Amino acid sequence: QVTLEESGGGLVQPGGSLRVSCTASGNVDSTYVRSWYRQAPGKQREFVASISTGNSITYADFAKGRFTITRGGAKNRVELQMTNLKPDDTAVYSCKHSESREQYWGRGTQVTVSS
Repeated sequence: QVTLEESGGGLVQPGGSLRVSCTASGNVDSTYVRSWYRQAPGKQREFVASISTGNSITYADFAKGRFTITRGGAKNRVELQMTNLKPDDTAVYSCKHSESREQYWGRGTQVTVSS
């Protein structure tokens, strides 16, 4: 069993930056993929970015050039650095941990971009 905890969300002005983190605890496998998704009010959840333990990285088109996903800091932590944020980036950002045949989701953290 793996438990995920997101942190770092908040309110930021358009053009600002924010970093959200996802830390896993429990029986974390040595090989996994950690992904960020987001869901805005009234919209479907969408993929943002992912990173594997082999450092294979994928970004959604809207995230390329503005968002950076990294592994590091604390063990089992993945961070998403977001820059040049826009009001359309407002959403609940959730992380997903995939290993073997299992998937785990965090509860999400709210990111609000508003002046």
